[in-house]
Amino acid sequence: MSAMRSYGDPCGVARGLDVIGERWSLLVVRDLLLGPKRFNDLLGGLPGVSPNVLSQRLRELTEQGVLQRRELPPPARVRLYELTEWGRALEPILLQLGCWGSQAPSPPEGSLGIDSLLLSIKAGLDPVQAAKLGGVYEFRIDADAYLVEVTDGSVRISRATAPKPPDARLTTDLETLRAVCDHHITLTAAQDSGTLRLDGDDHAIQRLTDLLLTPFIGPSVAHA
Repeated sequence: MSAMRSYGDPCGVARGLDVIGERWSLLVVRDLLLGPKRFNDLLGGLPGVSPNVLSQRLRELTEQGVLQRRELPPPARVRLYELTEWGRALEPILLQLGCWGSQAPSPPEGSLGIDSLLLSIKAGLDPVQAAKLGGVYEFRIDADAYLVEVTDGSVRISRATAPKPPDARLTTDLETLRAVCDHHITLTAAQDSGTLRLDGDDHAIQRLTDLLLTPFIGPSVAHA
């Protein structure tokens, strides 16, 4: 168990907490749900965690089989952290935890990172509604691209570019995306200001718009 303390309880809940119950562990998993990240990317997405603590959590989660390290070949020479199949099985648990936790009081400071925001869209979208929004979409947020695939009422989001031209594409920055999802600005106003662009045919753009905004209508229920 490395340096982690065990509850010494054979219950599955206790055994699960032995693995992912340390502070920051679940947030590390959350930030890897959309795809692999480098150490510095994880550090930048987890305000408040120290490099030493993050290194410790990555080591523990790797030892437990939740994460694995992958080295990119030269000339990149970059170490990536990614979820194992067992680690990825935490996704529905984290989405449900996010829905449950969104009912708790929000902290006075802080804002959703891009991973949390996109997971909120996924967690908050009703499967019946999702069934009407089928398609392949691409979100370009600042310098990063996210592939959004909606099929059979389910949503899959990954940190990747579309392998072929998507049905529709959204291009914006994180601040604008937050403002749109929080209803501080309308999509039309964001487009008029030039901070947000939508490309594709009208029907696909409408589906993308519904995909983006439907989970944020009414009280937020999915701040993962």
